[in-house]
Parts: sequence; C-alpha cells; structure tokens
Amino acid sequence: MITKLIEKIKQKKAPVCVGLDPMPSFIPEHIKIQSYDEFGAGLKGAAQAVLRFNKEIIDNIYDLIPAVKPQAAMYEQLGPEGMKVYAETIDYCHKKGLIVIGDVKRGDIGSTCEAYATGHIGEIEIGSMTYSGFDTDMITVNPYTGSDGIIPFLNACNKYDKGIFVLVKTSNPSSGEFQDIEAGGRALYEHVGKKVAEWGSLSMDGYYSNVGAVVGATFPEVIKKLRKLMPYTYFLVPGYGAQGAGAAELKYCFNDEGLGAIINSSRGIIAAYKSEKYKNKFSSREFAEASRLAVSDMIKDISSAAGRGD
Repeated sequence: MITKLIEKIKQKKAPVCVGLDPMPSFIPEHIKIQSYDEFGAGLKGAAQAVLRFNKEIIDNIYDLIPAVKPQAAMYEQLGPEGMKVYAETIDYCHKKGLIVIGDVKRGDIGSTCEAYATGHIGEIEIGSMTYSGFDTDMITVNPYTGSDGIIPFLNACNKYDKGIFVLVKTSNPSSGEFQDIEAGGRALYEHVGKKVAEWGSLSMDGYYSNVGAVVGATFPEVIKKLRKLMPYTYFLVPGYGAQGAGAAELKYCFNDEGLGAIINSSRGIIAAYKSEKYKNKFSSREFAEASRLAVSDMIKDISSAAGRGD
C-alpha cells in the first residue's frame, strides 16, 4: 500500500493529504437548507449536508492530490446516519482514484483490536461471501496498549495490502504531557518511534514500510530526531496550515527525492472560503473553488520543503 501511495504522490507531484473533517460550522447555509428540505432538519439531513459538502470539494480537488483523510469523529457525532456518510465518502473518494486514510485512531487488545482491523482495513466472511467494512486503504492507530494493539493491524496490512500510521508525536499543544516524558534517557515518543520501526520491518514494501508514523509538523526538531530513528517509515504529518506550521517546519520530513512524508491539512482546505486569505475572493457558494486554490497554494508551499531534508 505504501508503494501505491508513493506512486500517486509522484504522479500528482504533491505530497499532500486533505483532511475531510466537516464540522457543521464549515458547511455553507445553502447546502444545509437544501439537505434539510429534502431529508429533514435532523441527523439525516445534517449527514446528507456533509455528504454534499464532501462531494463538491472532492470533485474540485481530486485531480491535484493523492490522498484524503476523513476524520471518523466528525461523522460519528451524527450517529448512524453520519457513519453511513463516512462510508459513502470513502466509496466516492475511491471512485475518484484517491487513497483514503481513515483517521480512526483505534487501539485495543485481543479480539477487540482484531475486530477494528477487520472493520477498517480487513474483510469479514458472512456465509459464503466476503465483505469489506469501511474499506479504507490505511488508518491511524494508537500504540498505547503496546504490541497487542498493533499486531492485529499489522497482520491485516500484510494480508490485505493495507497500511497504518501509528501515533508517535502528535501536533497538539499538550502532546508533551505524556509523549515528552523521559524514560531511560529518551523521550517516550522516541521509544514509540523505535518500536514503530521494529513493527515496520515486518511489513516492508520496497524502501518504505506499510507501517507509517503520525508526526506533527509543529515540532520540527522532533521530526529531525524521529527521521533518524525511522529512516524507512513514511510520515503522516498533521499540523500544517491552521495549526501554524509551514514549509520551513517540514524540511526534515523529506529525503532528497522529496519522499518520506505526506502532509495533511484539514480546515485550512475544506474551510478555506472562511479564512482571511480567501474569504474576499470566494463566496460561500464557491467554497469548493476556494478549496482548490488552497490546495494549489499548499502544494507550491510544500514543494519548497520537499528535498531539503538532511
């Protein structure tokens, strides 16, 4: 799977992932009104508004990017109707040729973890038929329970040609409360990074592993340190744009060929029409056009960082 992602990154010349994290406040009023009129002003209407919003953005950006990352929580808040839209969004992105990274951050032990792996990146047999649940290509996972919580996902990667990104150093301000704690002369995130490299050796796909790492763009010196610990690990990098990181913070993510990481932006793209940079150029009815321009600007910005790692 990581080879497929790299091929698409090369094809689009864009190590960029768009986070499909549709908060209700991001959705223009005309879409809400249309959906409420058709499906009612309840969970179904709200979920259908999300789907319309997602589709219009995807239609305007799919040719520019290799991957998207829908955040499951934004759909779960709408209950079963929201999760139906999560699944429909995944299917729609696949039809557009995009790799889908499900941002689910699952992590547990034993049969529970195996069930998560089956539901998101595996298959389940029912009678004489085999089905894929959400059928995402890659997902994010939480390593806090140790190898018991990772091996089922790793097995699914190897069996079904899928991928995972393990949380190592996240971009949020309070991440250091646990992730920076020193143990044995190293920060906890370094121990996790070392373990991710070990897990990754069990699912190599060319130079890189199908086991990637989530590493926040807001900590460039940490990126530099983790890149040395995980030379064969692809990084999924949140924190660009709305969270404050720019091209300068990304240089250690990439090798000289501009590979090694895919940079995510969520609200900076899907809510671009509301931002100071774009709101005077686009109306709320032109939200998807604003997203396209924001993607183009992001690609240009990141291209100045790709290839500058050392």
